[in-house]
Amino acid sequence: MNLMTILLEVQPGYGAIGASLAAIGAGIGIGQIGKGAVESIARQPEATNDIRATMILAAALVEGVALLAAVAGLLAVFR
Repeated sequence: MNLMTILLEVQPGYGAIGASLAAIGAGIGIGQIGKGAVESIARQPEATNDIRATMILAAALVEGVALLAAVAGLLAVFR
């Protein structure tokens, strides 16, 4: 059984729930990344640029995964 078969068997309402959970999870994840970055910069102000670059990369990865999950959920809604 492949991913498309699983997505097509999901009821339409569940796809919307999955898309919303992906958005909520991304918001929580990016919030945690920002919190950690601010705490790290407060401890080591001289490493601000390195911490900022790492924070942006991690936030982009979280956002990318959340976008894919939201698209998969919305595909299940509009099949």
